[in-house]
Amino acid sequence: MKLSLPRLDTSIGHVEANAAMIVELASEASVEGASVLLTPELGLCGYPPRDLLLREGFVDRCEHELETIASSVPQGMLVLVGHPESGPERGGRCYNTLSACRDGQVVARARKQLLPGYDVFDEDRYFQAGDEPAWVEHEGHRIGLLVCEDLWQADDVREQTNYEVDPVASLVELGCDVLVAISASPFVAGKHERQCQALGRLARRHRVTIVTLNRAGAEDDLVFDGAAIVANPDGTIECCRDPFGDQIHAFHELGKPYSASNAEMPPDQQRFLALVESVRGYVSKTGNQRVLIGLSGGIDSAVTAAIAAAAIGGENVIGVMMPSRHSSDHSLADSRELADRLGLAACLEVPIESIHHSVVESVRQAGGALGPLEDGSLADQNIQARARGIILMALSNAHGGLVLSTGNKSEMAAGYATLYGDMCGALAVLGDVLKMDVYGLANWMNTNAASCGFSSAPIPESSITKPPSAELRPDQVDQDSLPPYDMLDEIVRRWIEEEQSAIRLVEETGFDSEVVNRMLRMIDLAQFKRDQAAIIPKVSRRAFGRGRPWPVIARPGAAPAWRSATSAS
Repeated sequence: MKLSLPRLDTSIGHVEANAAMIVELASEASVEGASVLLTPELGLCGYPPRDLLLREGFVDRCEHELETIASSVPQGMLVLVGHPESGPERGGRCYNTLSACRDGQVVARARKQLLPGYDVFDEDRYFQAGDEPAWVEHEGHRIGLLVCEDLWQADDVREQTNYEVDPVASLVELGCDVLVAISASPFVAGKHERQCQALGRLARRHRVTIVTLNRAGAEDDLVFDGAAIVANPDGTIECCRDPFGDQIHAFHELGKPYSASNAEMPPDQQRFLALVESVRGYVSKTGNQRVLIGLSGGIDSAVTAAIAAAAIGGENVIGVMMPSRHSSDHSLADSRELADRLGLAACLEVPIESIHHSVVESVRQAGGALGPLEDGSLADQNIQARARGIILMALSNAHGGLVLSTGNKSEMAAGYATLYGDMCGALAVLGDVLKMDVYGLANWMNTNAASCGFSSAPIPESSITKPPSAELRPDQVDQDSLPPYDMLDEIVRRWIEEEQSAIRLVEETGFDSEVVNRMLRMIDLAQFKRDQAAIIPKVSRRAFGRGRPWPVIARPGAAPAWRSATSAS
């Protein structure tokens, strides 16, 4: 039995186009001798459809197109289609279903039994759980059908769950010798390796073959790696298509050895590929062709521009330098060098001094009775950042293209960013990448320039080595306001990604409790900024955005952990 595991990047809501793509892939796979075609979870409607599922007639459209697929695919071929299915109550929650189509009919339906509610998932809002296992006989095999979490059961993301059923065990008890799982599992750095380990354990324990297919592409804040993995009954793993592999069809023939690369990717490479996929997908699916990026000469704007150039080509990236009287000559030189290295379409220079002066004078005239506006004050610095935001958005409106913001996760956490200034834009490319990991990305890209699509190292060395600075007042460096980034990153990782308490954080790191408390207050109080940020591509276990809903008006001083952290030092 030969299986086709295609790289399928469907578009949310484009049901008819997605169905036509599935039929075309089935025909191509049949020509290559495959008798089974997998498609991703909810591949017919696109994932995640979110409240589209509540729109009257949407699920009906999906079910109509499922009938079209069933009647159009080659005779004898088994095509596994992920789609929403109407529930028993009209207008109620639907099922997340895998339908097995063959010879013009739907011969089996597997309704997802385990509905995750952790991190970015809110499946209980839209779906009701299935309550029976499903399988299909095909070419002498009994194939058990699973939908994403029914297989993973949170084992790949280290989440604590209390599921009461085990769909895998149920199918094994029913005599299935092959388990097939379709997924739309969002990318997290290191997740693929954990999935391979989990699959190996499961296959070895139950002495079955497990075949998995993840969707490809990006949707809003989520990225999908498109990986196709087979676990043999002895627990050995074959990656028919590595994460972010670009081959359209990956094939696997049961019982035959498969020559596959199972080499682990370093985390920097994983993040690079995921962020490239995110930018490429967001730009194309919003109907745009080019992007604009403010270039400061620093590491964050340099890495953002390099990722954009790798995703859509440097000829579709416009760099914009916006110097003030505080901008150094080397910052402008580094920006120009970056633009040359990346082959950017343009590197514009638009000074902000006149805008800054005009706003400052207007505020001083209008608000004199309220007190002075001091040079170098926070308000004065934010005017500079917002002047740059105005310029970028004006260029975007006048000439087309999406603005990419350049802030990293460490800055977003601490609120070291200006609303309607450097935070403006459509996509915050590095918003889930800690500052030290930004340096890691830069060094990895420079070391692996050719595999990133560059003829030489893309990031100027001085952008990597110079002290980071917003250059909003004389002699300013980031560490005037923040602790060293390696320390801040560890605080953010533990507080945000691991959800540790303040007392545990202080005890395990040995960091000064006053510094920790100050940063935790800053992190929680900056939520109002993050709620207004551009979309942040998720690449870590816990990203800012829908996977971390946090109350804006929470008062961190009310939490006992603050007092505990201070007393623990």
